[in-house]
Amino acid sequence: MKSAGILVAEGDSWFNYPFHDVLSELEDRFGYDISSVAHAGDQIEEMAYGDGQLLAFTRVIEKLLRRQTPPKAILLSGGGNDVAGAQFSMFLNHALSPIAGLDFPILEEVINTRIQTAFAAVLTAVTKVCGDLGNPMPILVHGYDYPVPDGRGFWGGGWGLPGPWLEPGFREKGFKAMDLRISMARNLIDRFNDMLQQLLKLSEFQHVHYVNLRGTLSTGADYKNWWDNELHPTHQGFTKIAQMFDNVIKNLPST
Repeated sequence: MKSAGILVAEGDSWFNYPFHDVLSELEDRFGYDISSVAHAGDQIEEMAYGDGQLLAFTRVIEKLLRRQTPPKAILLSGGGNDVAGAQFSMFLNHALSPIAGLDFPILEEVINTRIQTAFAAVLTAVTKVCGDLGNPMPILVHGYDYPVPDGRGFWGGGWGLPGPWLEPGFREKGFKAMDLRISMARNLIDRFNDMLQQLLKLSEFQHVHYVNLRGTLSTGADYKNWWDNELHPTHQGFTKIAQMFDNVIKNLPST
């Protein structure tokens, strides 16, 4: 089968998950050739500022461009690990507090300042490498889908993916009702996606494309068919997510 094109990727467990993930589905089902430096558990701050991570990412891109084999697109997945996990409870005011619910000032600081700044650092570095060796390459970013905080972690342990990542924080802060947890998680994901969309309005990021994954996977009665655990899709879930990426890639403007 003829290759659908080369993709270069950096990211977290949505791009580096046992057995099936977005990248493996893009390769196996949609025919892309992928070079990846993604690593499960990484935060976007690690990708931006960690020891050698951004350099490793840009070197892969640089080598392809020097060989006159430019990627069709560059993919970036990050930010989920910056808010989920052990630190998640700090984004919640206790259910019995007069200000119960998401702590919006803290969310604003972390999502719209810290995470956005790290995203901008990665996008700027990648854009510079591409610009130095030709034209800016299309870059795709995404903001995840709405999760179900049901307390399910990664079944196998290891991989830096034990989980759960959301339920312990909700339980610690006294939120027991699943419908309320889902609603609060939905609000958080919306704010994360809004941050990305605002960032990409900057003129220097006109070549960066946003993949809206919200509502792709069910949070209804059949959600376990689509969500393997609190943060990661099932095989069929990753296939559907990869389809969303493929749809955007196939409609990219010519470079």
